[in-house]
Amino acid sequence: MWFKHLHLYRLHDEQVIDLESLDDALSTQAFRPVGPFEAKRVGWQSPGGRLDQSLVRDIEGHRLLTMGCQERLLPSAVIKEVLEERCLEQEAEQGFPVTRRDKQALKEKLTEELLPQAFTRSTRVDIWWDTRNRLIGVHCASQKRAEEALDLLRQSLGSLKVAPISIAVPPGRTMTGWLNDPTTRPDTLLLGDQIELRAANEEEGVLRGRQVDLECDEIQAALSAGRRVSQLGLIADGQMRFTLHEDLAIKSIRFDDALTEEADESLSDEDPLLKLDTEFSLMAHTLSATLSQLIEWLGGETQFTTSEP
Repeated sequence: MWFKHLHLYRLHDEQVIDLESLDDALSTQAFRPVGPFEAKRVGWQSPGGRLDQSLVRDIEGHRLLTMGCQERLLPSAVIKEVLEERCLEQEAEQGFPVTRRDKQALKEKLTEELLPQAFTRSTRVDIWWDTRNRLIGVHCASQKRAEEALDLLRQSLGSLKVAPISIAVPPGRTMTGWLNDPTTRPDTLLLGDQIELRAANEEEGVLRGRQVDLECDEIQAALSAGRRVSQLGLIADGQMRFTLHEDLAIKSIRFDDALTEEADESLSDEDPLLKLDTEFSLMAHTLSATLSQLIEWLGGETQFTTSEP
């Protein structure tokens, strides 16, 4: 249950939909397996798996939703190989080369033929919805996948006024300042051991470091040469460590061992739903407190009005 990556969004709807209405809305887009002639399907599934009937789990205003995704794996190399064979056969039969238009039509027909034979891959994307702070975090590495989950939520609810969190001061500038001048860094915010530095001139490339001392002379020399921080490893309040990206994506999250051990010790039986709720509760409260503090450290959010897409 412990999230590894997060993309953060601010919900601009003032009213919070009640649990029953939310569950009913999600059921209209419930997940079903991909059909034989479908390349991909997404839909809502129970966060607790087969043992749970509800599409939403709620712990003190922290809600957990899960988008299920199933797609057929049909590599382009396979299509290309078979397509070339079919084109050669057709050229031999008709006595002249296959036109580009006919080749495209043949490719589409071939894809339809091969799809039912393709293996399927199933994945899930969890959504943490902090209703009290009107914050939504999507657990995935890709922003594209995060937007896909929000699009599905928007379709299910009919309306969803949400936008990526925007910080008044560019996070990259603030992170660079934390390294340049340690006195600007909050007392309870410690440096981790990962960094990415970009130059003003893109041709100079990107410098990346893992398991390095971020206050070493080499890093300081790169900053003096005009490079800026685009990713920075951080440890917040001793509760969680993560890599902060300049687009405010939170990657490589690791929660403190004391927190995960607390979850293990609080479980009195092997009930998987109890385990899910316990871990989610501890994680959600930690994320809520830490991210609210992080946003404040970064200079606060930009105040603006969004319109529903």
